[in-house]
Amino acid sequence: MAILENIRKRTTVLILIIGLALFAFVISGVFTNNSMSGGKTGSSVAEVNGDEIPITDFRRQVEVAKNRYGSSASSMMVVNQVYEQEVRNAVLNQQFEDLGIDIEQDQIMNYIETIPAYSQNPQFMNESGIFDQGKFRDFIADLRANSPSQYELWLQDEQSIIQNAKQQAYFNLVKAGMGVTLKEGELDYKLSNDKVDIKYVRLPYTSIADSTISISKSEIQSYIDKHQDEYKQENARDIQYVYFEEKASTEDVAAIKEEIVKMLDDAIEYREATDRMDTLQGFKNTNDLVDFLERKSDTKYDTLYRAKKDLSTSFADSLVALNIGEMYGPYRDGDYFKISKMVDKKTNGSAKASHILISWEGAERAGANITRTKEEAEAKAKELLAEAKKKDAVFVQLARDNSDGPSAPNGGDLGYFQEGMMVADFNDFVFRNAVGTVGLVETEFGFHVIKIDDKQDVYKIATLTREIEPSETTINTLFQDATKFEMDAISGENNFVDLAKENSYVVRPVNKIKAMDENLPGLGTQRSIVQWAFNEDTEVGAVKRFNVNNGYVIAQMTAQYEEGLQSVADASTTVLPILRKERKAKQLIAANKGKSMEELAKDNSVSVSTASALTVKAPTIPGAGREPIVVGTAYTMNVGDTSDLIKGESGVFLITVTNKQEAPKLENYSTFANSLKNSNAARVNTAVYNALKEASEIKDNRSIFY
Repeated sequence: MAILENIRKRTTVLILIIGLALFAFVISGVFTNNSMSGGKTGSSVAEVNGDEIPITDFRRQVEVAKNRYGSSASSMMVVNQVYEQEVRNAVLNQQFEDLGIDIEQDQIMNYIETIPAYSQNPQFMNESGIFDQGKFRDFIADLRANSPSQYELWLQDEQSIIQNAKQQAYFNLVKAGMGVTLKEGELDYKLSNDKVDIKYVRLPYTSIADSTISISKSEIQSYIDKHQDEYKQENARDIQYVYFEEKASTEDVAAIKEEIVKMLDDAIEYREATDRMDTLQGFKNTNDLVDFLERKSDTKYDTLYRAKKDLSTSFADSLVALNIGEMYGPYRDGDYFKISKMVDKKTNGSAKASHILISWEGAERAGANITRTKEEAEAKAKELLAEAKKKDAVFVQLARDNSDGPSAPNGGDLGYFQEGMMVADFNDFVFRNAVGTVGLVETEFGFHVIKIDDKQDVYKIATLTREIEPSETTINTLFQDATKFEMDAISGENNFVDLAKENSYVVRPVNKIKAMDENLPGLGTQRSIVQWAFNEDTEVGAVKRFNVNNGYVIAQMTAQYEEGLQSVADASTTVLPILRKERKAKQLIAANKGKSMEELAKDNSVSVSTASALTVKAPTIPGAGREPIVVGTAYTMNVGDTSDLIKGESGVFLITVTNKQEAPKLENYSTFANSLKNSNAARVNTAVYNALKEASEIKDNRSIFY
């Protein structure tokens, strides 16, 4: 794996190794002659080592990806995924060009045969059920001649296939140079299976209070300078915002509740149809619930019967207790006020059943694999009925093993259904028998061994609803409040936070926003706010109002971080614990040097402990946690030896090795060598690309276009 580490410093080493491995492996000529690296253009979404990724091509890829993902991914998610893929292609294509890696048509076809979507498509199979390259080529030729739009889609897929085939060839070459010796396999075996027992004393770092350790800014800066790779920061911004949400006021809620209550009783209203004042029936007295709810309610009349489990959890008990004609409400359910009226009830109106379907050849919807006669099906169904009626019968397993129905994988479970939803004979058996009954029914689909699992009462409930939403007065007041706060914040006479406190507004901070972020805590997708924060004209302290869903956001940019090393203030949260631990370790070692184990334990009010069967591959000490340095030190010591004081993860240790047990020697360590080789090979694709990417100069222009 050392080769992979060196890639970060110099890619020519890898090029030389793969070049030698290529030997006479020269390939050229592909399905298409289009260059995969892209040419230079005036505007690019990124530059990779000087090669541009044109924005026009990138946008085309984004549109294709959007169509593929549909509504399952946001626009920025698609943009970011396409960007990562295009950068990956650009980085690897530069390697392919340096090494002369290309793919011939035969290799592309071989790769296509590994893609199930093509190789397992019956359209491309011969009479023996094997992928036929000729049929596939004819299909593509037909697309080109008769379906230009489909052919364009294929060309995009083809480019992806070519790229993947090249990557496969490239990574296979790297893997070919990653051998593992039997000695390495033997070492891996020993590190996993050699066991060591120790006696130890641990002086925990927590025995010294953090407050007693003083770390200067210069010490933190010095640590950052020595560990620059660990403390790099991206271009980022901090903002804070106040959210003015459009929501109903207390007065609005009361008014909406009063409005829905008025709908209960009859009212005199002007009817345009009759051009006169008429008495209109209220919700209590109306004889036409459908018409009334169509005119007066924010939700229509639900004509279906519902089980208790399908009703609002908070009010289900009250609703099902109503007698027919009785009403419940008004009650608040989420963002609605509701009044419900019981229209009808059906005792045991919904049932849950399972079945085992035994079909016969020629039965309705019988599969092509069904060859038994009707008589054979009936005989088998009766056998299963007898099995299902036994005390110890497991109906679920009988259904899985024997049913011809689509519910077989679910143990025959059909879920809940209401009367009239199943074919007549099946329906009658379920609704005319008690829960737990097992019986046999014949339908046009076959013989059904049925088990009635449960029954529920169902209810038809008419509900008058009114959505709780802000009034026009509330919306206008909110706009005025947001505008005033914005103007006061822009004036700078008062601090943003102090100004918010004066008005009892909540300030929400959002730290380290990246240029391509789109989601902000508490607000969801707000790309426009992120773009504003990264606009070169937006300075620290700038304030801006944004119209968002259900209200307004007044945002202020509070800090900006340029790409490079973290500042002392930003890095201190992670550096301080490290430096404190180092200082504590020095103090503990200096104060206890030369002491025996017993003296060390006594002077520090700790006990002598033991740990057994420790291995280097699993270096966890019970009661102390993961301690690789301590266990590794013990592994190198002889039985009876006592170590010097060791700086561990959780404290300073003094250990004595009390026993060592070597793993039994094996005749051959090839199994462990192969396991190591496979493990290393599995990491190649990711490790090599990450190393190449880190060594590349990449200019990201996404935020300019999105």
